This record gives sequence, structure tokens and C-alpha cells, in this order.
Amino acid sequence: MAKNRFHSGDGPSQRQLRVGELIRRTLSDVLMRGEVHDPDLNRISITVGEVRPSPDLKVATVYVAPLGGSLGGESAEAMLAALRRNTGELRHHVAKAMTLKYAPDLRFRIDETFDRLDETRRIFSDETVQRDIAARDDDEDEADLG
Repeated sequence: MAKNRFHSGDGPSQRQLRVGELIRRTLSDVLMRGEVHDPDLNRISITVGEVRPSPDLKVATVYVAPLGGSLGGESAEAMLAALRRNTGELRHHVAKAMTLKYAPDLRFRIDETFDRLDETRRIFSDETVQRDIAARDDDEDEADLG
């Protein structure tokens, strides 16, 4: 089989990125407008952070988080359960918005990006790390002068 001459590496292709962004926007709009007929799901404000389609575009992993912060484990599981319960209806909305041959199967995961970002900020604000960064900057300044 011929390789795609425009895509090299292990990252997603341009088509995967475009399809993922279209799915993300469609799901965000559907959830924001409350078009899903499930009161449990409409009660929660959900942020769709990222959608990663598989290379064949038949499966899309949707990373979701509650709007405005982190949930406890029990609430996050309730949110995922509500999304998984309504996967068929959400997939139908995505299929209407797209011109693909197949509507991708949606798989929902908790988006932990914001939690990792908070942890990174905490690490960088640590006194020892700040001292190491300042020492490295001083070493680079001396190297530039010499």
C-alpha cells in the first residue's frame, strides 16, 4: 500500500484534526443547546476539550470535563454514564453535521488536561524549582558574556 506523501510521523493527519474539530464543535453545540432528551445530561454543563479520531475515522475518543472546574470521582462517573447512555443520539447529531461515509463511534473519557496543568503550575511555583530556574538563567547570562 502506498504511503501518504504529505503525512509523515506518528501524529494525527490533517484530516483527523479537521474531523476531530468538527465533531468537537458539533458535540459542544448539541450539549450547550440541550438537544439531547435526557434531564440528567442537560443538568450538567460539559466542556468538550478534544476529540481524537482513529486513523480510519470510525472511532472518535471524546475528552470531556465539567464546565468551570473539576468534579469528584462520583460526579465524573455520573457525567460519563449519562453521555454513554445517550451515545446513539449524540452520534446521530454528529452524523447530520458531517459528510463522512460512516458516523464515528463515540467513546467518552474524562479530560485530565486541566488537572495536569494545575499540577505543573504547583511544581513550577515550588521554591526549589524557582531557585534552579534562576541559577540556570544566571549561567546562560554568563555564557553569553564570555
